[in-house]
Amino acid sequence: MMMTGAEIVVACLKEQRVDTVFGYPGGAILNIYDALYKHSDEIRHVLTSHEQGASHAADGYARATGKVGVCIATSGPGATNLVTGIATAYMDSVPIVAITCNVGTSLLGKDSFQEVDITGITMPITKHNFIVKDARDLAKVMRRAFRIAKSGRPGPVLVDITKDATANQAEYIEEVPDVILPDTACITDADLEQAATLIREAEKPMIFVGGGAIAADASAELLEFAEKVHAPVCDSLMGKGAFPGTHALYAGMLGMHGTKYANLGVADCDLLITVGSRFSDRVFGNASKFAQHAKVLQIDVDPAEINKNIITSASIIGDVKEVLKRLNPLLDQQNHDAWVAHIEDLKERFPLKYNQEGLTGPYIIEEIYRVTKGDAIICTEVGQHQMWAAQYYKYSKPRTLLTSGGLGTMGYGLGAAMGAKIAKPEKTVINVAGDGCFRMNLNELATASRYNIPIVEVVINNHVLGMVRQWQTLFYGGRYSATVLDDKVDFVKVAEGLGCKAVRITKKEEVGPALEEAIAYGGPVVLDCQIDQDDKVFPMVPAGAAIDEVFDEDDLNKNK
Repeated sequence: MMMTGAEIVVACLKEQRVDTVFGYPGGAILNIYDALYKHSDEIRHVLTSHEQGASHAADGYARATGKVGVCIATSGPGATNLVTGIATAYMDSVPIVAITCNVGTSLLGKDSFQEVDITGITMPITKHNFIVKDARDLAKVMRRAFRIAKSGRPGPVLVDITKDATANQAEYIEEVPDVILPDTACITDADLEQAATLIREAEKPMIFVGGGAIAADASAELLEFAEKVHAPVCDSLMGKGAFPGTHALYAGMLGMHGTKYANLGVADCDLLITVGSRFSDRVFGNASKFAQHAKVLQIDVDPAEINKNIITSASIIGDVKEVLKRLNPLLDQQNHDAWVAHIEDLKERFPLKYNQEGLTGPYIIEEIYRVTKGDAIICTEVGQHQMWAAQYYKYSKPRTLLTSGGLGTMGYGLGAAMGAKIAKPEKTVINVAGDGCFRMNLNELATASRYNIPIVEVVINNHVLGMVRQWQTLFYGGRYSATVLDDKVDFVKVAEGLGCKAVRITKKEEVGPALEEAIAYGGPVVLDCQIDQDDKVFPMVPAGAAIDEVFDEDDLNKNK
C-alpha cells in the first residue's frame, strides 16, 4: 500500500500498539500531526505546555507500564526542548522513542530556519538515534527504534525525519512487531555455579537491588532469591519496589541518604550480591572503602557495568529475571539467623526519625502513605522531598516510585505524573515536589487541567532550594548563595490560575483531610505545604566519604 511518510509513521505506531503520544506541533512536523488527526480515535495525542513536559510524560508512561513511551516535537527548539527528558530517560534506562522532524533534505546543513542537528546533539544521551531522509526507510527505522528501546538494557531512541520524507510516498507493508526475548546469551553454567558457591560460603550476605530488577520484571524471582539466601535486602533509589519495603528482610535504601543500618550492614557484610544496579557514586561514596570486607557478586544485563565502578569477585551478565530463574534452583535454603538479627538490632538502634513538632516533609510523606494505604504511584522531583519520599513511603510493588535518579532532573515529576496517570488511570498518582522544582515545569498544570488529569501535586514548600541549602549549612559555613526563594509568588493562586484546585497547608492536622479530599476530587489538585526552611534530610554520608561514615542529626548534635 502506498502511503506518505507521515502515514507510515502513524501506521508503525499502531503496529507497536502505541495508544498515547505526548507532544507539541510545529511547522516541520505538521504532516505527522495531520496523519495523527486522522487516527485520533486510535492514538491519543496529549498536547503538553512545553516539549520537555512531553518527554517527561512519555518517560512516566514508560516507567509506570514497562512499555515504550512516545514523545514528538518539531525541528529546532522543539527538538532541543526534548533533550533534558531524553537524558533523564537515558540515565535511568527508560524505554522511550522520541520522534522529531527536521527541515527538508535540500535545506539541511544550511542554517535554515529552525534547523538543528538533533541527532548529533543527542548521540551521547540515546541508546541509538536515526535521521531519515527517505520515506522508503521509515518503516524499517521505526521498527528498529522500538526494538532497540525495549531490548537488553532499555533506553531512549530518537528518530529525526526530514519534512520531505514525511510528505513523499512509499510502499508500506504491515508487519507484526518482533517479540523481544530476554538477553541470555552470556549466562553460563560456570558463572551460575560460581555465584551459588559464593552464596553457600557466605556467613553475612547482603543483597543490593537496583532499577535493573524492575526493568526485567524480576520481583517474584528476587523475593524467592532473598528468602532462600536469607539475607537482608537494601536498594537504590531506582530499585525501590523491586523488593517489598514491608518485608522483614528489608533494610532500606543504601548510600548518601540511605539508612544507617543499610550502610553499616554493607560495610560489614562478607558477600554483597548486587542485582541490577550500576553502582552509582551516590551509592558507594568512596569506592576504595566500599564493602571492604565483602566479596562482590554483580548480576547485570549490561557487561559495561561490570567492574566499572566497583571491582567484583564474580558476575553474571544477562537479564536479571532469567539469571534468578536459573540461580534459585541451584541454592538450598540458607540460614543466617545471627546476621539477620544483627541487622535487626541496627534497625532498632538507628531508626529513621524526624522532629515530631510542626509540619515537616517526613510527616507529609507518612500521611501520603497512610491515606493511600501504600497503594499509589509516587512521582517526585529532585531534592530533599525526593529523599523523604524514598525514606518514609514503603514501596511494596515495582513501578510505583517514578523519580529521576541518574540525572537528577528538577521539573521531572509533574510531567511524569501525567504520563503515569494516563497510563494507569485506575491508580492514585501523587507527585511530590519542592518549591524550587515546582517552578521549573509548573506550566504543565495547564496540561493537567486541560485534560482534567486527576493527579495530586504535593509541594513541600520551604521557600528555599532545600538540598542545596542543607549542603551550604553543613559544608559551606551557612553562606546561602542564591538558594533563598522567599518571594511573592503564591502557588495557590498560580495553580488556580492554571485551572487546578489548590489548598495551602500550614498545620499537621490539615494534611490527611486535604489529601483525602484531593484524591477524591477527580481533577488536578495542588497542595502547597509550608514547612521550615531548615528541615534536613538525615541520615547523610558526606560526598566522597565511606558509607560507614554515615551520620544523623544526633551525631551532628554530639559533635557540636
